[in-house]
Formats: sequence, structure tokens, C-alpha cells
Amino acid sequence: MPTRRTPLSRRQVLVGAGSTGLLTAGTGTAQAATTRLGRTRSQHAAGDGTPEQIHLTWGDEPSTSIVVSWASPDRATRPRVRIGRRVIPAEQRQYTDGVNGETVWTYHARVGGLRPGGNYAYVVTADNEGNPADPFTSTFRTAPAGRRPFRFTSFGDLATSNSKWVQSYGQSAFAVEAVESFQPLFHLLNGDLCYANLNPDTQPEVWRDFGNNNQPSAANRPWMPCPGNHEVEFGNGPQGFTSYLTRYTLPDNRVPGFSGRWYSFRVGSVLFVSLDADDVVYQDAAAFVAGPAPLTPAKSTGNPLVEPGTSFYLRGYSMGAQTAWLERTLTHARRNPEIDWIIVQMHQCAASSSATGNGSDLGIRTEWLPLFDRYEVDLVLSGHDHDYERSFPCRGHDTDAGTEVATGAAVNTMRPRPVTTTDTGEFDTSRGTVHLILGCGGTSAPLDEYGLGTKDGSREAKVFTHANHPAPTSTPGVYARSASDAVEDAIWSAKRDTSTGYGIAVFDVDPGNEPGGRTSIKVTHYHAVGADPVNPATGATGAPTPDYTEFETFTLYRPRSG
Repeated sequence: MPTRRTPLSRRQVLVGAGSTGLLTAGTGTAQAATTRLGRTRSQHAAGDGTPEQIHLTWGDEPSTSIVVSWASPDRATRPRVRIGRRVIPAEQRQYTDGVNGETVWTYHARVGGLRPGGNYAYVVTADNEGNPADPFTSTFRTAPAGRRPFRFTSFGDLATSNSKWVQSYGQSAFAVEAVESFQPLFHLLNGDLCYANLNPDTQPEVWRDFGNNNQPSAANRPWMPCPGNHEVEFGNGPQGFTSYLTRYTLPDNRVPGFSGRWYSFRVGSVLFVSLDADDVVYQDAAAFVAGPAPLTPAKSTGNPLVEPGTSFYLRGYSMGAQTAWLERTLTHARRNPEIDWIIVQMHQCAASSSATGNGSDLGIRTEWLPLFDRYEVDLVLSGHDHDYERSFPCRGHDTDAGTEVATGAAVNTMRPRPVTTTDTGEFDTSRGTVHLILGCGGTSAPLDEYGLGTKDGSREAKVFTHANHPAPTSTPGVYARSASDAVEDAIWSAKRDTSTGYGIAVFDVDPGNEPGGRTSIKVTHYHAVGADPVNPATGATGAPTPDYTEFETFTLYRPRSG
């Protein structure tokens, strides 16, 4: 069970900070001063540039650079970050929401020239902030240089702690606390950040609650996101990502026209690759108007009605640019003797056997799994289904192993082939890729029920093999999108958590001691038993809980590259 730390006051965190901003206290892990900012716009005076929703992301080189990002209720005057005597001006970005017409102001300060493995204090301020005598202050730690041990954490599908929003639930706040209790170097947030597109008339307010809920952790350490289907919003850009892209500055993928949608970064001997699976999945699951009423944007936006039955389907939007980038990135990684591990983050799933959720998608299996096999991707972290599931290491696929639900005919689902089905607790990822479903952040809809075959009770998975576009229902003017169209025996599924849909995965990277030796990652999944609103196994009523206890621990290993 994780321990909890008491946050420092804004001023306390500055004690021991040297003139360069590098902390001299020698405590190892930076501690943060964070303040929950639950104020509404009506409580701010006009022109209030008070920083809120403060969060960090890695710069292009995590050992020497970081990005501090935030928003303000109104346009800020001279927004900036201070680190010791350095003053870093922030780039301003804004957008007007395509549905309700509200303008959102965000700021991004790119901080370079930092020391590897250094602890830094920073201040976020503006000339027109509400409390200039006590500006927001926190700390962060840069990534180590070279082969060094480090910890990161991960989950997806977080939502907000404000239960008035669709999909939000109080567990979201405890999930943020759980990240802090483990004090990782950074956190991976695997898509479906806040579900604003399920609250289309109030999208900016949902994003605001999300940012302020996350600030007690995300202001202390980078939270590195990937887009999910619920980041896709009507009226907000060619792929609907304007809200997401305005709030986050992410490492440069150097693909013109697609900045921020996918990227990579390296920490120590690990390359992290973040993908947008919306580009390749068959499932139609993004913004959707079910009807019978249309979605009516505010007149000020100039946007037309969105008619019932309309969905925002993105498959193929990059026209192959993302997959080409992915192959280039993986090729360079496996040629680099300083990189041992390749870890992929994406939202949708290649290997999920959720019964009440989405399941697996043939689009990912077709486009990306052959590349994962060829370049020995070690680990794939996904969300999308609100549960925890682990696969055996997989390499290659079985042909025609699926069954079409409508006809009973055989269908090629490209079922991942496990290289072992013996659950020893230690797995050589040079032989096969392990998939983890970590959609266990904090939504109001845990999906910890899993597929079982009707004939023999074996593990079964649903698979999308073609698009499920909206179709009319029996109710006039109302449309729905169907579930997946095929099933398969989930011989690749190793572990499922049937006790709760909430948890956090903790990863401890051990780079090993010598060239040619073994490097490993210890993975521990902690779950929040009792947090499900209704336990699917017992029917018992639950409630949000701060108690995360160990569910399972296993170890991944592979030979060191150098």
C-alpha cells in the first residue's frame, strides 16, 4: 500500500533553493506545493491572469529540458516562469471552443539548459495574477543521463473528480494522490483524459476541472498523455484535438501538420513511444450525436448544427504518416546501443478481453503489431477499457482464429500468438511483447467484467474488424453504434482484475550492471478494492477510496544492448 506525503506550503518549497534554481537540500525526490483551484470564472475579476491547471511535460531532451504549462481565467499579462534568477517567458495559445464559444487561454514555458537528475524549484506568475505576493511555486526533477534506475507510473481514462460531468467520479482525485504517493519521475496518461466531448456544452469547464484535479501531481512531475477517442471534439480542429493540443506541449515528432498527436522521448535506456490509435482503429468511438436533437453550437462560433447520427471518425487521417514515423523511430531505436527498452503508449487496445467494454481492434493489429514484432517492442500500455488486464508475451499471430458474431463464419482477427502460456512472473520481452490494459484511472464506469466463451467458459475477446458507424435505432431520430463484430479465444490473456476497475501500475527500471548482462523492469499493479460504484461480482455498493493495495507484481527482462 502506498505511503502518503503531506504537501508543503507554497513558500516552504523554496527553502534550500540556490540562485540557479537547483534544489540543494539533497532530498532526492522533489516535493511539491500545490493548491487546488476550484474557483469558477464568476469568482475572478475581469482580466485575471492567475495561473491554474499547472502541469509539466518533458522537453525534447528530458534530462535537460522541461515544459511548464498552465491556463488562466482570462488573458494573462506577461506570463512567465522563474527558476532562481532565470525568467522564462511563456508562449501564449488560445482557442475558442467550437460548441459553446468560450475562449480558453493557455501558456507554455520551455525551460532548457538544466542539469540531468537535478531537482529544481520554479514559480509561475503573471503581472495580473490574483495573488502576486504569493505566486504558485512547486518543484520538478529532470531525468537522469545514461543508464540509471528510475520509476514511472501509468493509467488511462481518468476523468475528473466532479461527478456532475458525464463519466466523472470521485476516484479521479484519489488516483492523482496515488501517483504522488509513489513519487515517480513521470506519469504516462493513456488517453481519454477528461471526457469533455461527452459534455459538449461545457467542454472548457470539464477540461478546467480535469487540469485542477491533476495539478497536485502534474505540477510536480511530467504527465505525458496520448490522445484517446474522447479527446475528439466537434468544432475543434481537423481531428477535433484543439482542446488537447492547446493545453499540451509535447516532444516534436518533426512530421509537418501533425505536431503533438504522436511523439517519443527517451529516459535512460528506455525509449517511450506515444501513439494516436484513433488514426488506425476500426472502431468508431469518438464524438457522436445520438439524437433525437442535434448538437447546437453557440451562434458566436459560426458553426452549423451537428445532426443526429453524425460521428467524428478519424481512421486514416494521417494517410500513413504516423505508421511511417513509427517505423523510422523503431528502426533507429533498435540500432542505438544505448537503448534497451521500447515502451509504447496508446489509448485503444490490441489485446483486451473486456466483456462490457470495447475489446480489441484489428486496425492496431494490422498496422502496428507487425512493427512491434519486427523491432521487439517490449511493452504496450493502453486504456480504453476501464479495467486491468495483462497479456502473455506475444509474437506473430494466428490466422482465421476469430468468429463473426452475425454469421458464425471464420474471420481473420490476427489473434496475437503467446510465446508462452506459463505464468511464471518473469518474462523475456526480447521474445514477445506484453500488453497491459490500464484504463483504471477514475471514471464513473468501471468495466471489470471479462469475456467467457459460452461453450467451454474459456477466455474470450471481442474484436472490431470493421467500422461500427452510427445506424438508426427503433426510436425515430435516435442512432447508435454497435459493439464489435467478432470474437476469438483470448489465449493471449494472462491476468485480469475482477475485483475492481480502478488501479495504478508502477514500473521500476533496473538498467543492469554490465554490457551484455540483463536489464529488467519490475511492474506492480495496485488496485482500489471497493471503489466500484457497484461491484459486478457481488452487487455490493462501493465508493471512492484512497486505499490502493497490491494486486500483482511481475518482472520483465531482456539482454542489455550495451
